[in-house]
Amino acid sequence: MNRKLQIGIIDLVSKKPNSKLFASIMNANFASIMPQVIGVWCEEEGHSVTYVCFTGRENLINELPQNADLIFIGAFTEAAQTAYALSNLLRSRGAVTVLGGPHARCYPEDAVKYFDYVAGFTNKSIILEILQDCSPHRPFGTHLTATNQPLTFPGIKERWKFIEPTLKKAPLIKIVPMLGSLGCPYTCSFCIDSTVAYQQLNFDVMKEDLSFLLTKFKRPVVGWHDPNFGVRFDDYMNAIEEVVPENRIDFIGESSLSLLSEPNVKRLKRNGFGAMLPGIESWYDLGNKSMTGSMTGMDKVKHIAEQVNMIIRYIPYVQTNFVLGLDCDEGEEPFELTKKFVDLTPGAFPGYSLLSAFGQAAPLNLEYQRLNRIIPFPFHFISNNHAMNVKPINYSWTEFYSHIISLGEHTFSWSSIIKRLIAAKAFIPRWMNVVRAISEEGFGRVAYNKEILKQLNTNVKFRDYFEQETTELPQFYLKIIKEELGPLWDWLPEGAIYHDHNAYLNTVEERIAI
Repeated sequence: MNRKLQIGIIDLVSKKPNSKLFASIMNANFASIMPQVIGVWCEEEGHSVTYVCFTGRENLINELPQNADLIFIGAFTEAAQTAYALSNLLRSRGAVTVLGGPHARCYPEDAVKYFDYVAGFTNKSIILEILQDCSPHRPFGTHLTATNQPLTFPGIKERWKFIEPTLKKAPLIKIVPMLGSLGCPYTCSFCIDSTVAYQQLNFDVMKEDLSFLLTKFKRPVVGWHDPNFGVRFDDYMNAIEEVVPENRIDFIGESSLSLLSEPNVKRLKRNGFGAMLPGIESWYDLGNKSMTGSMTGMDKVKHIAEQVNMIIRYIPYVQTNFVLGLDCDEGEEPFELTKKFVDLTPGAFPGYSLLSAFGQAAPLNLEYQRLNRIIPFPFHFISNNHAMNVKPINYSWTEFYSHIISLGEHTFSWSSIIKRLIAAKAFIPRWMNVVRAISEEGFGRVAYNKEILKQLNTNVKFRDYFEQETTELPQFYLKIIKEELGPLWDWLPEGAIYHDHNAYLNTVEERIAI
């Protein structure tokens, strides 16, 4: 019989200490599901589990599991340097370390230098293999990945012992994470789910979880982590209506506009959906997600604005998502069209992402690497917001940042904030819109982008880095990493700030050569 292991699980919701208002209130609600699932699987095998969700408010080093044999760390790419430093620290204490999450899927070639195991697609068989071996693999770790995502997951009831202490860290809004499906039927070229086949999870487990939540909260709040919620719309709604009294649970979901017809939106409202996050992405492409077909430019703006305003009549909180810097964009027009959309839909909160290539996340990234368009920014900044690591094809860097600053100033002007405040019909959406606008996401991001533009205009070495004339990391970025890692900076392995930004391409070419 295998020995009983002391296992630690660390979910890095935040990459750094963060006590700012929005993070303090909301970060605990962004806990990932997979670390909780792994906790259940490990306990089923008879092992002892300590679970830590780092939201930015805790002293992470003090929170680390003690005397652990094996520690799983879940991280998005922006938290990779934090994860690398943690692994180095924990290995020094005798632990074997495992990396999972999006970074493990996107950059396994880099991660194996700092972890004993790197888990891509992870099912229970992968976890059992790690538990049975549980030995150091150095200097290079073992990369394990399943052929696809798991067919089943432990539900909320089974994960509750990990969910409950995390929700206690959320002072006001407490959002329970749920997952009803995996993958996505759409093929957005920049998305990590673009090549993952859509897979519906078990509706019976979903119904059991919803019934369970009604015993824990007077009015639960559920955040669906589905990449695209409600693809099988009627089946989803039927399952919810079967076990949840009308409007007894508040739901949040991310869905395509193509699913949000008025009859569907009315049904969502009846079933307690208070927030939806549809993706618009571009005014010139991806018309299948919005049912706009070949419609582009101002025609698409007006069409989608009308639909979004319809949605807001039924669902109080709507976030519209855009990707800035796509190859189909050119000149000032895409940004001016987005400003016009902001004016036409004052009740919606726009979320802006910079085009980013996350290693192996999408096949299009191979093309970016072949064309030498990837900038080797440290992982700490590859977050869709703090560095665009794909060189724009139709803009100079100064032009691009001038445009996104102008868009940000328009979106988060006091005039737009007040209009958004007036247009929102419920207290929480009003509060959320204002806090997000005046925090890091609004004012903070505009200020950050202005500093980037200033550096581009005045610092030759900074500009040369963006233009791929040098790979020497500007001190501007080095200083931020050092400050944000704090005491973990001393544990960051030598060379861990840098990575091979063409590793995906190099790996593919090596396979072809063999």
